[in-house]
Amino acid sequence: MRKIVLLGSTGSIGTQTLDVVRANPDGLKIVGIAANRSVDKVEQQVREFRPKYVAMYDEDAAKDLKIRLSDMPVKILSGMDGLVEISQVEEADTVLTAVVGMIGIRPTMAAIESGKDIALANKETLVTAGHIIMPLAEKMNVKILPVDSEHSAIFQSLNGEPKSKLEKILLTASGGPFRGKKREELTTMTVDDALKHPNWDMGVKVTIDSASLVNKGLEVMEARWLFDVSLDQIQVIIQPQSIIHSMVQFVDGAVMAQLGVPDMKLPIQYALFYPDRMPMDEKRLDFFELSQITFEKPDTDTFLGLKLAYDAARAGGSMPTVFNAANEMAVKKFVNREIKFLDIYEMISSAMSHHQIIENPNLEEILMAEADTYKYLENK
Repeated sequence: MRKIVLLGSTGSIGTQTLDVVRANPDGLKIVGIAANRSVDKVEQQVREFRPKYVAMYDEDAAKDLKIRLSDMPVKILSGMDGLVEISQVEEADTVLTAVVGMIGIRPTMAAIESGKDIALANKETLVTAGHIIMPLAEKMNVKILPVDSEHSAIFQSLNGEPKSKLEKILLTASGGPFRGKKREELTTMTVDDALKHPNWDMGVKVTIDSASLVNKGLEVMEARWLFDVSLDQIQVIIQPQSIIHSMVQFVDGAVMAQLGVPDMKLPIQYALFYPDRMPMDEKRLDFFELSQITFEKPDTDTFLGLKLAYDAARAGGSMPTVFNAANEMAVKKFVNREIKFLDIYEMISSAMSHHQIIENPNLEEILMAEADTYKYLENK
């Protein structure tokens, strides 16, 4: 029985994780859930899955939930301290981190230090603190199991192969809702346009990031740490049907790929049951119905998110944190209709140009770089 603490239980990955748990009651148990402020959803989840612990990042939400669940034997935690505490509870062996943003770093580190395996769906943790997280996981002898479909595909394709024989990671991308459009066309794209992803059902921020190709840039930086490769060993390929979730090329030229229908429950379940595979009652890939799989080069002249991500990764140090923080603020402003789509790139570029790199930053310096980026963009 795998006992799980789920951070980010009300988001897209979180709710699909609960679907997987619901379908596997004999193999998975939720012992803790954490969310920001969605009290109604969390109350429903607690009453169904009966976790022993709940953490709400928002203090007022925690107080409200405590009143609502006064009839339940559950411990209510709050704030960052609550996220850290729930990530270390003795009853859990796995922490699935599905929160969005750098809020996931501290609880992930706490979970690793407590010897928990990490099912990782929070890109920002490795993007900004990969140089801290991966050595810590090795020291504590815990697994970092990728939940993102692309990184799960790479992980599965590498399974059983010597790491030394890997030549290149072929990281696939759908191209998002704006694939094929040119820069002039992007000037008029709205939030509603950006949220019309052709293949995946994701949260708002990830969907916007997919439209800008920032998401793929974050995945490049994450893959670098997860699989211990250089940036030059990661090639992004547009695969519009989202059937090939990613591939690896070996030194002899052989290419291994993981294929499947676009469904996040598959990589979630794989991470939670690894190294086992369990049956899943979901749609199967029908090659006759599919008929073809196509590939394109990413248009990095139009979609600057990928180029800026590579620039940030090559600069290293605290620059990936600035890239991530600037994008978070830009996406928030775009969703609130305060800026236009192309302004996302301008905000990221401006923040990166302004930043003085901190080499090998510790956690406090990472969080300081994030705060400084927000301050700079607010005053710009």
